[in-house]
Amino acid sequence: MSRKSKPPIALYSALADTTRCRILEILKVAPTPVHVLTEAFSISRPAISRHLRVLKSAGLVAEVKKGRENVYAFRPAKLDAARTWLETIRSSEVLAEEVVEEAPATVVAGAPVAPKPARAPKKKPDASAVKPLKETAPAPAPAAPSTSQMGFDF
Repeated sequence: MSRKSKPPIALYSALADTTRCRILEILKVAPTPVHVLTEAFSISRPAISRHLRVLKSAGLVAEVKKGRENVYAFRPAKLDAARTWLETIRSSEVLAEEVVEEAPATVVAGAPVAPKPARAPKKKPDASAVKPLKETAPAPAPAAPSTSQMGFDF
């Protein structure tokens, strides 16, 4: 593919959490109200709502108000952006593998590999060049903790 596509970071961030993936699995079956989703987990309703907000901002979930309830539905077509990006990366990976297999041993993906320069052996420091440490006065003893009139240490 000649067209470069951006990685769908919001999608991958949303899918990087097991709770959000489980929410999508539940929503795949049917649109579900938030209180029913909450029953499937051992976390609070506000925590589920935060996960739903992430999924909604990534475009993976749609929210519909039905009376007093918020019903959430999975939008699987939004995963196409991730699939397209992965296929783009995969096709360039195949091209890179072909280049590496056809290239001589000193060339990797079209760039020559320079040999590593030889290192000079390390010299030990001369004992006469090392300065002796200065002796310092001992640190003063810590002051006794002061207690305020309220009985708290500060």
